[in-house]
Parts: sequence; structure tokens; C-alpha cells
Amino acid sequence: MSETRSRRSDVFGAIAAGLIVTAFCLILLWHDPLLFWNDDYELSILPVFADVARCWSEGHLPLLSPYSWVCSNLAGEFQYGTFSIFVNAAVVLIWKFPLRFAQQAAALSITHLFVLAAGAFLLARDRLSPREMPSPQSSQRSAQSRSPGGRRSRLVRELTSDSFALSMFVALVAALNGWIICWGASDWFGALGAFAWLPWAWWGLERALDRERGRWRFLWPAPFVYLLVTGGFPYTVLMLALLIAWLSIKSLVQMWERPQRRDSVGSARTRDTKVPPTLSMLAGAALGVGMSAPAWLAILDYVHGSARGVEAGSAHWQWIVPLSALPGLILPSWTVKWADFSTRLMPHTATELACGFVAPVALIAGLIGRGRALIRQIRWELLLLVLVLLLCMLPTAGVFRWSFRWLPFFHLILALCAAEALNNFTAEEAERAEIPKRFSAASALKPPGLIGFGLVALIAIAMSILRTNGECAFPLTWIFLALAALWALSELFVGNQSIRTWTLACVTFAAFLATYLCIPPNCGVPKYNLSQELTKSAPLDPQRLYLSIYPPVEYTYRMEKKPWPVGRIVRPGSTSMWAGLRFINGYSPILPAGVARAFRVAIHGEIDPDIGRDLLEHQAGREGDLARLGVDAITIAQEIDVDPQPPSEWELAVVTREGRVFYRKGTALPIVRSITSIRSRPNEEFVPAAISRIEDSRSRVEAHVDVPSGGPPALLSFSRPYFRGYEAHLDGKRLLVDFHRGLFPVVQVPAGSSGRIVLSYRPVWLVYGGGLSILCAGFWIGGLTFAVRDKGRRGSPEPIRAG
Repeated sequence: MSETRSRRSDVFGAIAAGLIVTAFCLILLWHDPLLFWNDDYELSILPVFADVARCWSEGHLPLLSPYSWVCSNLAGEFQYGTFSIFVNAAVVLIWKFPLRFAQQAAALSITHLFVLAAGAFLLARDRLSPREMPSPQSSQRSAQSRSPGGRRSRLVRELTSDSFALSMFVALVAALNGWIICWGASDWFGALGAFAWLPWAWWGLERALDRERGRWRFLWPAPFVYLLVTGGFPYTVLMLALLIAWLSIKSLVQMWERPQRRDSVGSARTRDTKVPPTLSMLAGAALGVGMSAPAWLAILDYVHGSARGVEAGSAHWQWIVPLSALPGLILPSWTVKWADFSTRLMPHTATELACGFVAPVALIAGLIGRGRALIRQIRWELLLLVLVLLLCMLPTAGVFRWSFRWLPFFHLILALCAAEALNNFTAEEAERAEIPKRFSAASALKPPGLIGFGLVALIAIAMSILRTNGECAFPLTWIFLALAALWALSELFVGNQSIRTWTLACVTFAAFLATYLCIPPNCGVPKYNLSQELTKSAPLDPQRLYLSIYPPVEYTYRMEKKPWPVGRIVRPGSTSMWAGLRFINGYSPILPAGVARAFRVAIHGEIDPDIGRDLLEHQAGREGDLARLGVDAITIAQEIDVDPQPPSEWELAVVTREGRVFYRKGTALPIVRSITSIRSRPNEEFVPAAISRIEDSRSRVEAHVDVPSGGPPALLSFSRPYFRGYEAHLDGKRLLVDFHRGLFPVVQVPAGSSGRIVLSYRPVWLVYGGGLSILCAGFWIGGLTFAVRDKGRRGSPEPIRAG
């Protein structure tokens, strides 16, 4: 195989893997057009990305959003991929098309599933079919194959090879496993946005370990590490850290086992022996981490003091993979009790464990049939597989919750181990055909397909006895039995090895399709009937700042409770961003210090009922906390029977079946106001200042201010959420930015001052993180330039000298 031909077939295979996964998703969308339109996608992901697209169209970097106080800091929320070039490009492009909400969600998920499948294919391809370095003999063969017939025959051999089919199998498992489809692609986009690049990062890290790739090999992992970290999911960053540690230990141990052996072939094929492989890999990973510096510096700054940082330890026992659920790896209809979001043990089908049936069966069959030989070959991968499975089953600590989030990494490792086992079976069959006497009759009685049929039958019997079949056992069990029988028959009666290998990918595809057609993929998370009307502000006023009082969203507004369109009044979660309405509420998993903690806002945006009642009854007056925030409008769900007090301050503006809208009498409150007293500074008094020509944008507020001379200073309050990083300048002179109870920024202006005051958001993490990112990106581009130049020099023919 020539290096050029290998690259061409790899590119073709990666694209083909992505297209197959896309076709699979389109089939599921034909069955259920709302497949990718669930819970977080509805309340958080799509509204925020609509605002991100709006932000780019306005010419701003999407750091802050003015349309939600709780979810204002988009960069700090991390899950929205603020610093990911790929995520932002996908969002801007998709929002150019006139798609409905569910179609936008599907397009976003399918785009990243395409990337995930392509990366997994390349990772498996490199591992199953190592690159063949050019040699004099291969160069002659390559020259002979340059004719059209030679090219076609070589390409056909590549596409029909066992490694190509097994790589496609790995791509299917990586992109279509139960956790990715049921959670990453349809609910937690950040998980998919980051994990889509984990196979690519793994592929790049292993290439950085390959001495044959020259001194610039450390450049391979950097862009993929950057895209993974900025993708927006801390758990995937943890997976990457574990992967790097595992690869480092593996590389060091293998160097120790093969210390200084240099034969003639090895010396000829090794381009660079000065830099240790592990150091090269770590340098590339560090370069990628440096390129992503603004993303991880932002979340480290944002999570400090947040509600997530001090969350109750009970949450860490939710969604742990129970040991009794493991048969679901083979038959996903297996139903046992899992601890849900409320830490209740509830019956739950093992959809998250779905991996296409073939992968676990192939690995079990390989361990039975090949035993020690297979363990010696993939002992490091098996160790990583067991470690990740244990992490799925153990409670977590700190800001990391729900251990089952390790499952996509587990599925990827399982697929790679299964592919190695199947590759071993293929090699054994080829050797048996050449030298049949070397193999005993017993070794021929362990085909994986037959073992798979027995395992499905055994689990089906156990389901019937233990009553773990749930509601979806029929017809899924019979379909899996039929697929196992098809697999076994292909092993017994199909003589063409290529067809037998491709049968595995086909069985995997069919098993996934049967699983998601028989078992609802959304795993019980709520769906809401949010209509396209939410892109319009009516009947609300975009000039006002709203506080929305509504009961828990996941219980009150799910389609089982309210099948009609909802949200036009209360705007749950971050849905206010669709229409550009300014709300206090918002969806935030982190719940930063300030308004979220002061009002005890839940993740989905609802305010604590007792605090909400107190705000309406005691803090809605002219001197109350709501007025200080700048709140001049309140929406109240019909389930809440409290109105804002006093009645002389508020007027009822809108009444619908969903709720009521109250406006503070008079005009909307300005963004910048001069206040004479504040409870956080009880012993100080301030003089009122004249404020005019206010200009408000996402990360900046400007106004002209005049403060009387000869008296106390003035205190300006800004109606926007406070975050560390605000700076204030009056005609170029820096002023101190303070805050009121962590809720909103205030700036003290000296007496006699007159001029233009500017409040801008310029956090330290953005300054230093941006500088580090630009430096690392410049270094990577420079290294890539030199690498291309060196390759061109090596590839150019030497001049022929006379004489």
C-alpha cells in the first residue's frame, strides 16, 4: 500500500462513515421528526445559539448576552462552545437557513455526529492497518499502479479490506451508541460537541507518538485538543486527561520493554530519535490546551463561588451505571433500577448501554477463543476499558456529576477492542485455510456469531425469570436473535471473507436501528411544545426587564401536562433569547454567584417559590430590590396566585391561559441610573447625577454623566448582571467598579465630574487567555509551515549529476 493511496482511501472512508451515520439519523427523523428536540435543547441550547448567531451578525464576540441575567455569561457557561471555531461556524451556517426549531437541532447534532464518525473511522484505521512507509519496492509498485486500471484495483482492494470494514464498524459504535444518541445528540449538546473530537484527538496523540512521522509530529493533536476543550463539556476534558495519562504510561512502559533495539530496518525507517515520543505527544497536547486557554480560564473563573461549586453531595449518586445493568450491553431492553435525577431508584431500560450488539459479543468471543494471545495484544486497551467502566459505576465528587457520562468513552474503547478481536479471528481463519492441521476442532466451535446467539437467548431467558424485560423486550429480543442468527450463518456459509466482515457493520447498523425504533431514545426526559412564535416578542415589550415567576418547568410544562404551545408569557429557561427579550431568568447548569444564588434559581430558570412570593409581596415597590435591579415588568404563571405589590405601582397588561403580565407604571427604567443610597453601603449618601445619551451593547455601556460639585459623589447603578472583569472609565480616567450583593455593578463618580463614562467587560482571563491562545496558534501555524516545507524537500527528486 502506498502512502498516497492509503490517505485517499482513508479520506473516502471517513466521509463514507459520516454519510452512513447521517443516513441513519435521517431514518430516525423520518420515524420521529422531534428526535433531537428535547429538554435542554429546547430550553437552553437552541435559544442561546440563536443569540450567538445574532451576536455574530452584529459584529460582536458572544461573551455576554443581554437577554438573560442568569445565563448572561455565555463564555463562562462553557457548554455553548463560545471559543470553538467549529461550533460557531456550524451555528452561523445553520441559522442562515429558514429551519424550524427541531430541524435546527437535528442539523446541529447530525453535523457533529458526522465529525465523530469520521474521527472514529480514522482512529480505527490507523490502529488496524498501520501506515506503510515508502520503500524502494513499494515505490516501484506505486509507479506500476499509476495507470487507471492499477489505481482502480488498488482502491478496490483498500475499500474491501478487513481493516476498512472494521473501521466502519468502530465508527458506527462511536457515533450511534446509546449514550450519544439518547443524551449527547438529543439533550446535552455540549457533550456531543466535545466528544465529537475525542477520536480525532486520540488519533493525533497516537500519531505524535509515532517516531516515523518526523520531528513535527507533535503538531498532530494540537487542533483536535483545542476543539475538544472548547467544545463545551468538562467530562470530555477529563476523558482526554485520562487518555493522555494512559498513552504516556503505555509509551513509557513499551520503551522500557524494548530498550535500545536498533536493527537495520528500524534504523532505516526511523526519521527522528532525538525527541522521546511521550514528550512529543505531551507537547502537542499542551499546545492544544494553550490554544483553548480562554475557554478553560473562563469556566474556572465563572464556577468559583457558584451554586454548582457548593452543590449537595447527594447529586453525585445520581445516574451511576448499576452492575446489574451490564447485560444491557448485549440486549438494551434489559430493565433494572437506576438512580435518576432525584436519586430515586426507578426502573430504566439500558438504552445508554446500547452498542450495536456486535462489539461486546466479539470481545467476549475473542477472550474465549483467543484467550491469552488476545489479552497480550490488547492488554493496555482492556485495562483502560475496565478502568472507564469502573468510573461509570462509581460516585463522583466536586463539579462532576452523573458518572454514566463516561459511557461514550467506554463505547469507543469497547469498539476498538472488539475490532482487534475480530481482526484476530480474521487472521486465524486465513491461517486455518492455509494450514488446517495446526488448529484443533475445538477452536472451530467458537464463532462469534454463534456465541452472540447464545448470549441473547441466555439474557432473554434471564429477563423472563428475573422480570427485567420491561416494556420494550418484544419485538427487540426477537430482532436481536434474528441478527445473531444472520451473523452466525454468514460465518458458516459465506466463503468471501470481505462479505463476512462487512456483515458485522451491517448487523451493528441494524441493531442500532432496531433499538431506537423499539425503545424511545429520549430516556424519559421532558419535551415541551415550544412553537416558532417564541421568535417574536409579542405580547411582551423588548424595552423592559422581566422577572418571570413560574413553577418547575420539567413537571409543569412538559407535553404530557400541557400539549398546547407554551412559553409566550413566562419564557421558561433561556427561551427569551429567541425574541431578544430581557429577562432575569435563564437556564444555567453552573448558577453563578449573584442573582442565581440570591433568588435560588433552579437550573431550568425557575425562582425558589418562597423567594418569588417575597419578591412580589415585599420587594416590588419603588424602593424594593426589583426596582434596584431595574425590573419593570413581571410575568406570573397561572399556577402562581400572587400579584406584585403594591397595586399602585403595577398595572395588569396581558392575561392569557398561560399567565399574567404586569408592567411598572410609567416608562421603562433606564439601563444606567443614579441612586442616592444603597443597602450594601448603609453609612454613605450620594448626590443624584444627570445621565443622558445612554448607549447599551453586549459588553459595553456608555453614558454622559454630570455630577454636581461641592458635595458628595454620585453612585451609578447599571442594570446588568455583575461579573468579575468589568472596568469603568470616565473620559479615560479609571474608576472603581463595585457591586451590590453580587447582583449588579455600581460605579462611584467623584463630585464635579462631567463627561463620558464607559463600563466595559474585559476580564483578566480573556486578556491573558486570548494572548496565550494567539501565541500557541501562531506557533502551530509556523510549525505546520515548516513541516510542509520539509516534506516538500524530502519528496523532491534529487538532481542527476553527469559523470
